[in-house]
Amino acid sequence: MEQNLIHLVNLEKSFDDTKVLKGINLYIRDKEFLTLLGPSGCGKTTTLRMIAGFETPDAGEILFNGKDLMKLKSYERPINTVFQNYALFPHLNVFDNIAFGLKIQNIPEKEMKERVKEVLRLVNLPNFENRTIDSLSGGQQQRIAIARALVNEPKVLLLDEPLGALDLKLRKQMQFELKRIQEKVGITFIYVTHDQEEALTMSDTIVVMNEGEIQQIGSPIDIYNEPKNAFVANFIGQSNILPAIMKQDRLVEIEGVDFICVDKGFSPNEKVEVVIRPEDVELVEPTEDLLNGLVKSVVFKGVHYEMIVNVKERNWVVQSTVAPEVGKTVGIRVIPDNIHVMKKGD
Repeated sequence: MEQNLIHLVNLEKSFDDTKVLKGINLYIRDKEFLTLLGPSGCGKTTTLRMIAGFETPDAGEILFNGKDLMKLKSYERPINTVFQNYALFPHLNVFDNIAFGLKIQNIPEKEMKERVKEVLRLVNLPNFENRTIDSLSGGQQQRIAIARALVNEPKVLLLDEPLGALDLKLRKQMQFELKRIQEKVGITFIYVTHDQEEALTMSDTIVVMNEGEIQQIGSPIDIYNEPKNAFVANFIGQSNILPAIMKQDRLVEIEGVDFICVDKGFSPNEKVEVVIRPEDVELVEPTEDLLNGLVKSVVFKGVHYEMIVNVKERNWVVQSTVAPEVGKTVGIRVIPDNIHVMKKGD
């Protein structure tokens, strides 16, 4: 496993009277693609800006390989940043944009040309050196911004919602491109987004944040399948979050019907909440021993149908490639592995 590269220790930050970070503790590993994910105002961009050196925490430490990173000014840190607006110089061509930082460092011209050509190949834009910035598409400009950051050979690349200005199709393409580039250069990427799909597609590790606090840290699979609380379950994809009673280990009662599950360690008859993803609900013929509901709506989404099924005055979202007719009574079946039990109020 890669070594821990960056350690955030009890980071706090306030703007005016608003506390935007409330004691953030986080390890970031070398060569890891880590995403800070959360709604607007959750503190993710502030965290990124502190690592970059653009903001100073009110309290806490930022360590890089065990050394105090806050003693270094932003331009002294082995870190580069790609912003959402790319911040390219319109009066300079592609070569001069990418080489800007190298010129400041007085890198010899021959080495400079070689490094610029190398990063252009890396971002799949060879022979673009003499292009003007305004002749490039949005996706090409974004690649040039990434190339300009990578040409300085940083240990860490910070990306602050860099795909936000792109259209949906190009954004999806660039998700895979960014992951390819990160694996190719073999450095740490720290990515900020509010887009769950971006986080799930690219990340090795996702850090879900809300109101200045970390809600959960884990792999995309863990975050999606094992949400720690209702906020994470709601924020990462769609979820049915339902009140229930944990009758005993591996047996939970939902709306008066017993379901076998895989969770344990709760008190007998403890009130809990269960998370069931819409795609994990199977609609079958109704029977007396099943939880039954009435199909209220069916919407075709392209790859599946999305249905609302009313179960004892509570609406369930169900996704399936097969849809019953509106008004039909159906039974609900969920296999044990797809029922996730949480402490109530977590």
